[in-house]
Amino acid sequence: MTGAVKRKPAPELSREVGAFLEMLQAERGASRNTVLAYSADLVDLQKFLARRKQGPATADATALRAYLKSLDYLGMTPRTVARRLSVMRQFFRFMWAERLREDDPASTLDSPKLGRPLPKVLSRVEVDRLIEAAQAKGGVDGGRMETLLEILYGSGLRVSELVALPLAAAERDPAMLIVRGKGSKDRLVPLSDPARLAIARWLKVRAGALDDGETSRYLFPSRGRAGHLTRQRFAQLLKEAALAANIDPVRVSPHVLRHAFASHLLEAGADLRSVQLMLGHADIATTQIYTHVLDEKLHALVQDKHFVAPGCVHPTGVLYQAATPWTPELLDAAPSFPRSALLAAFARFKGGFSKRR
Repeated sequence: MTGAVKRKPAPELSREVGAFLEMLQAERGASRNTVLAYSADLVDLQKFLARRKQGPATADATALRAYLKSLDYLGMTPRTVARRLSVMRQFFRFMWAERLREDDPASTLDSPKLGRPLPKVLSRVEVDRLIEAAQAKGGVDGGRMETLLEILYGSGLRVSELVALPLAAAERDPAMLIVRGKGSKDRLVPLSDPARLAIARWLKVRAGALDDGETSRYLFPSRGRAGHLTRQRFAQLLKEAALAANIDPVRVSPHVLRHAFASHLLEAGADLRSVQLMLGHADIATTQIYTHVLDEKLHALVQDKHFVAPGCVHPTGVLYQAATPWTPELLDAAPSFPRSALLAAFARFKGGFSKRR
């Protein structure tokens, strides 16, 4: 009797890889195929590291360079190696930002310069339709969704920052939010007038999202273990809103609305430095990709107006780093980026909001 061929069990994903793949789906709206491709690449890396008695939490730059050399030895094309490197860099950057490691071993790896894909962007009309779909739903669920959309589109927060907003941040009708982002870095983010109005309406019905007598420190409470609405649930609700607004759900994710915020802000005449700080980008090169969705004339305007001062120095002599909390005092003291510049840059965008309300 011929025995059945035994298949090797699929390697288990490490906790770190699982968390990274979950973020891809929830925050970036990655498709199933993209997640599977990232998973396959990271499993391959995981197996290589295991042979060296290392794992995602302990791998060093030497091991990662050895892995890249092994791919070249196996005859993979430079483009494939570059793609694997891109996945590695995103993965270890995520681990560092989430405090799963104290360093980023992939940050020192050399990579070929490849063109970056243009961000997906919704039009202003499409964003309006999403918000109108939430308003039409009504009730506690509709009010929550409207507020989530207005804050996300009106501030450019990351979805993880949005769902975990503390109640205290919004109780006094703030014109600006202090947001704790990646790597526990704080930044100031202006709120649009429609977002402030939506928050005020939400606070009146928010108790309906809680059990009788229950309290929560989060603006968007949930009965789940996290205590607040999860990014996965919000991504699901966003897809439902897209369907109600007759927009292809594939085109809509929390990250796409963040893209829309940045692109529409630049269209309104904001400078890159302003948008960089509002988005919480450590490197302005990341923000600069949004200029490519504009036409050539507007692109030239943005390039002419942005006044980046690499290594902006505080009057005390301290170099501004990405880890420096952007407090009101620091913003006022920054010679190349006073608070007035941030508010002026945002004013035009707010004007666009008021026209649609």
